[in-house]
Amino acid sequence: MSLLMGLYTAYSVWGTDYFANRTAQSASSELRTRWQEQPQAAGEGQRKPPAGATIGFLYVPSMSKSPILIEPGTEPSVLDQAVAGVYPNAAMPWDTAGNFALAAHRDGHGAKFHDMDRIRPGDAAVVETRDTWYVYRLDKTLPKTGMDNTGIIRPVPEGSGYTGPGRYITLTTCTPKYTSDYRMAVWGHLVRTVPVDAARTLPEELR
Repeated sequence: MSLLMGLYTAYSVWGTDYFANRTAQSASSELRTRWQEQPQAAGEGQRKPPAGATIGFLYVPSMSKSPILIEPGTEPSVLDQAVAGVYPNAAMPWDTAGNFALAAHRDGHGAKFHDMDRIRPGDAAVVETRDTWYVYRLDKTLPKTGMDNTGIIRPVPEGSGYTGPGRYITLTTCTPKYTSDYRMAVWGHLVRTVPVDAARTLPEELR
């Protein structure tokens, strides 16, 4: 029995990582292919993805060496695909105000936020969409809170230190590692936007 439990635990963490990452890699390639096939026309402004469509990629160099695919929704059917999911009713990066709130697994199913505890104030987070880079400065971490604390993803997130409307980002995941007892959060604010050029040149924060 102990051997079976050990095998199940190993699969739940590392086995699901393998299959979820393969799915995310395929979806990422498909998204980039669509972007290449639909180049931005001269003079065209920012284009929002259709409702329910893949949004783009999240880069947090201090947490992950690879970009993380961003999909709408935080239900298991979304997060289990090795992506960062956008909370329902959250603002989007292109909105003039609000909180772009994301969740991802800490362990198993790709574990895209496994090393979120490595983030420090001043670190960068960058969101890539079809035509815009959104550059955020990460300001504060909430190490532990209850799973029912929805205040951390409000338009002006509670506990973040922000006092009024702005363009914010929130990253959330379970804590401690290998459990789902509590939630941790990281908050940041938008510093600048950069138009995506034909070569998709990375902003300086990612070079």
